[in-house]
Amino acid sequence: MKEILLCKYGEIVLKGANRKYFEDLLCREMKKRVAGYGDFDVYRAQSTIYIEPKNEDSDIDGAFNAACKVFGIVAVSRAAVCEKNMEDISRVAAEYIPAFLDGKRSFKVEAKRSDKSFPLDSMEISREIGGVILDSCPRMKVDVHTPDVTVRVEIREFGAYVSAGSFKGAGGMPIGSNGRAMLLLSGGIDSPVAGYMIAKRGVRLDAVHFESFPYTSEMAREKVLDLAKIVSEYAGDIYVHVVSLTHIQEELVRNCEEDYFTLLLRRYMMTIAERIAKDKGCSALVTGESLGQVASQTMMALGVTDSAVNMPVFRPCIGMDKEEIVTIARKIGTFETSIQPYEDCCTVFTPKHPKTKPELEKVLVQENKLDFEGLVAEAMENINTVHIFPDY
Repeated sequence: MKEILLCKYGEIVLKGANRKYFEDLLCREMKKRVAGYGDFDVYRAQSTIYIEPKNEDSDIDGAFNAACKVFGIVAVSRAAVCEKNMEDISRVAAEYIPAFLDGKRSFKVEAKRSDKSFPLDSMEISREIGGVILDSCPRMKVDVHTPDVTVRVEIREFGAYVSAGSFKGAGGMPIGSNGRAMLLLSGGIDSPVAGYMIAKRGVRLDAVHFESFPYTSEMAREKVLDLAKIVSEYAGDIYVHVVSLTHIQEELVRNCEEDYFTLLLRRYMMTIAERIAKDKGCSALVTGESLGQVASQTMMALGVTDSAVNMPVFRPCIGMDKEEIVTIARKIGTFETSIQPYEDCCTVFTPKHPKTKPELEKVLVQENKLDFEGLVAEAMENINTVHIFPDY
């Protein structure tokens, strides 16, 4: 019995004249994701991407898991292929569906007849296949309101398909459909979540990570690269640009008032990130900041750091509390890595009483004690770039 994957579009079905552009991006990304699992035909019709194995050696389980992480897809189903006649559909339903009902108590059948030349309508198909399943699984009950499993029969252009249940897809928009942005990626919980969330809106990611060796360790850097690897499973390959802030931080300690350390450091980070972003063709910065979560994330503090750049700064987590961010981190698999106890550059030389209501004029007085442009240029001379590839 031949099994294929049916991947249903999300919001791109609402696109008008530009819909084909989004569909082409989505289909291209899907082909890339499943290529590592065997030889598959990937094609689209009727707001669905079909993933069809060309031979028995293809790993359909791996392709299924990969498809569920593709932004732009809202649901993925495994389906058995049938001839477009009730005899074959009934046979396949009797053989294929019982395995999906094991341990369940109730089901219902939903039929969709896209091919209107098919002799039975949707209600008639549902009744007949429901009877077939009851004959095969006599302990099951039909529940049209709250079934444990929904069996679907779809009569489509290329054939008939029988499936049971579907897995929720990643949703969002196809990667690459909304430009490129530079993610400020730390080793914490928030920034990987911010990267995932902005990638979900179709944005392709680069990332910049700031380290302070020897105050931060090689393990801290590896942790961040591991986080980028996890995010790449959704967002695609990511270039991580690693920048040392050691000299900048040491100069801040020697020349500036302690209360301003964090704000001044953030302004350096934003400036460096913006310059790398422009060089790499990115149109925005992305951070994991959440309003009021720490001293540098008050409304006035964010205003001070944003004034250092001209590029838009996206903060997908800005209105979320920590528990909401943690929930997403657990969902995408970054949480356990994020909580590994390795140093972060922002925890080095942390002031005891950081400014929470800073005034830009006073911040600039402190900033002007240093050779801002010289320190930025020095930091950018030794950027170490790592190209992170997902495992597909």
